[in-house]
Amino acid sequence: MILKKALIYQKTLWGISGGIFDSQKAEKRILELDTEISKESFWKDKIRSKKIIREKNFIENILNFYKESEKNLDNLKDLNKLALDENDTETLEDCSKKIFSTLKEIKKFEIKCFLSGENDHLDIYMEIHAGAGGTESQDWAEMLRRMYLKWFDKKKFKYQMISEHKGEEAGIKSSTLKIMGENLYGLMKKESGVHRLVRISPFDSGARRHTSFASIWVYPSIDDSIDVVIDDKDLRIDTYRSSGAGGQHVNTTDSAVRITHLPTKIVVQCQNERSQHKNKETCFKMLKARLYEHELKKREEKSSKEANSKTDIGWGYQIRSYVLQPYRLVKDLRYGIEDTNPDSILNGNIDKFIEGAIFKIKN
Repeated sequence: MILKKALIYQKTLWGISGGIFDSQKAEKRILELDTEISKESFWKDKIRSKKIIREKNFIENILNFYKESEKNLDNLKDLNKLALDENDTETLEDCSKKIFSTLKEIKKFEIKCFLSGENDHLDIYMEIHAGAGGTESQDWAEMLRRMYLKWFDKKKFKYQMISEHKGEEAGIKSSTLKIMGENLYGLMKKESGVHRLVRISPFDSGARRHTSFASIWVYPSIDDSIDVVIDDKDLRIDTYRSSGAGGQHVNTTDSAVRITHLPTKIVVQCQNERSQHKNKETCFKMLKARLYEHELKKREEKSSKEANSKTDIGWGYQIRSYVLQPYRLVKDLRYGIEDTNPDSILNGNIDKFIEGAIFKIKN
């Protein structure tokens, strides 16, 4: 039964008849890219050459894995049949373990098939902002940050704190992180939006139910191959004393930097470094990334044919609710994905929602 499921899953996944992944088309595309790479003029346009090499590596990795997984499952099919004929329970159990292991690897590459967008491979910045409601929302913002940090740890992604503004009593007013890892923008871009929490408040002596909101904003950390022009006259640069980690030096000098891009009203800030110069440099990198993301979303709005496209790409609307009282449920309001164990979700087990958003699955 397990083997049958694995073989059906393999055919569905790789689309042997022309589905998600077509091996013949992939091999043809690799030949086309090899022809481009062999041209004398190939390296003259470094940005284009970099994209072509990245595409070739991407397709080759998936093609090699496709061939290897097909070979492994064929071998397991033969071994499973032999073990059934001989009633060899030990070999059947071993087959089951290997099949489950292969299915896990196939699942990882299934996700990669969906992460071939122009910017999906990039690292990200993540901004977390508490909504109205004071301590309640600020505590919720910190809970969300903890959830994502736990998920980053599980995936072995590296991250660094760029800025943090603590709440007066608890939680955070806002926080900015930079996260580094494979295909991060592709994985995380659908997390942008407003997240809603319903619970019995630990800050309310009357033990009443409260609703809190916090927003997540994910945008790509662009590299030098992407040119973003910023006019100095469009900027307002402010310095201020930072708060939080960093020792006495942080609190006694105007080392933190805030940059406002006046035409778009985009604001970035950094207080991570002791040096004002380094904080300013980080701010400019973040501003470039935000302006690039701003332009990408303008293009998406313009080209989208779906009636709800503006909602899908906006970050200021509610995408997910986390209900702890009077019942327990986490629900993605876009795709209908649900989980009745919010404690597990808030401890970083959010693969179900990340992958569901990538595949655009509706339960």
